Amino acid sequence: MIIITGHVITNAQNRAAIEAEAVAHCMRSRAEPGCIAHNCHYDVEHPDRLVFVEKWADAASLLAHFAVPESGAFVAALRSLSDEPPVMEIFLGEAVNPADLAKL
Repeated sequence: MIIITGHVITNAQNRAAIEAEAVAHCMRSRAEPGCIAHNCHYDVEHPDRLVFVEKWADAASLLAHFAVPESGAFVAALRSLSDEPPVMEIFLGEAVNPADLAKL
């Protein structure tokens, strides 16, 4: 599984526009093959930080997602709306049962 985390900084002037872009992008992305989850949330310690959490089945699905024109348009919209560039980190991950942590 591939996990993506990221964020964008909002403010009173751009919050509604960024939220609209984020919700539309998450909904569109969840319909793509290989998308396990694609959500956005506000950071309760930094209320202007909108956080994205995504899970993808495999690299091919994620690369296809990145190739969708709307994905590029979403990133461009965030760059134009926010005073700071959006941040994205990509991780390879596997589910682990908490009872098995000591075995790792």
